[in-house]
Amino acid sequence: MLSVTQERSVIPRLKQEIMRKMVEQGVRIDGRGLNDYRKLMIRVNAIKTADGSSIVALGNTKVIAGVKVDVGKPFEDTPDEGALIVNLEIAPTASPDVEPGPPDENAIEIARVVDRAIRHSGFIDFKSLSIVTGKHAWFLWVDIYVINHDGNLIDASTIAAVTALMNTTLPKVELDPTGNIIKIDRSVRAQLTTNPEKLPLTITHVKMGNVLLVDPTREEEDLSDGMYVVGVAGGNIVAIQKVIGAFTRDEVNYVINNSVNQYLRLRDAVLNALKNPSTELRL
Repeated sequence: MLSVTQERSVIPRLKQEIMRKMVEQGVRIDGRGLNDYRKLMIRVNAIKTADGSSIVALGNTKVIAGVKVDVGKPFEDTPDEGALIVNLEIAPTASPDVEPGPPDENAIEIARVVDRAIRHSGFIDFKSLSIVTGKHAWFLWVDIYVINHDGNLIDASTIAAVTALMNTTLPKVELDPTGNIIKIDRSVRAQLTTNPEKLPLTITHVKMGNVLLVDPTREEEDLSDGMYVVGVAGGNIVAIQKVIGAFTRDEVNYVINNSVNQYLRLRDAVLNALKNPSTELRL
C-alpha cells in the first residue's frame, strides 16, 4: 500500500512520549481535541492567469490549486461528457524531506484520492461539459501545489481543488453548422456549473496507539500507526482509502461514522471561509 506521507522525520524521544500520553488523555500537543480541525483560511481567484484558483491554509499546511480549462476530444466510452484531471506537486521548499524532481508516488497517490472524491460526488455534472457529442468537450485540469507541508495534505488539497472549481469560468465557444470550433472567446465567460449540495470533502483520521484523531499535523502523521481517508459529499460516502496501517472493524466503523459527522462541520467551515476570504493569504 502506498503511503501519502513523506519519509518520516525524526522527533525527539521525549516529545514523542509527551505527544502519545497527551493523545491517550484526549488532548493534542497543539491544544486541540481529538476531533478538532485546525484553523481554515481560504482565498479564491488569487491566480489571475488561471480559469479558477484557490489558496488554502489548514493550520500551517498551505496549498494552492489552479484550474485551466481546455477543449479536448471526449473519451470513447463517455462521448457526451467532459473530463477532470488532477495533478499534484509538493514543492521542495515545503518540507526538508521533499527532494527536487518530478512528482513522486506520494504526490501521485494524493492526486488520485482527491480526484476520486470529486469525480464520484456528483459535484460536477460532466455531461454539462460536453460541447459537441463525440467531438468536443471541456477538460478541467486541476493543478495542486503544496507550498508548506505540516500534515493532512489530502484534506487541504481536496478543499483547494473544490474551492478552485467553484470559482472556475468557461470561455465562450463558437461553432460552425457542422459542429467544428470557429473560435474560443476567453473574454466572454460562464460559470462552471457545480452542485454545492454535493460538495465533496475528504476526512483524514490517523491512528496513534488505540486512539483515532482527525486532521493530523506532520508530527502526528510521523507518530501514527495508520491512516484512513473517507470522501464524503452531501452526507454520503463517495470514496474510502486505507492508506497505511491495520484497523479493527470497530475502528473502521468509527472512522466512517465520524467522517460523516465531521463532514458537516468541515463543510460549514469551508463555506464560511469562502464568505469571509482571508486577507492574510498571499502567493
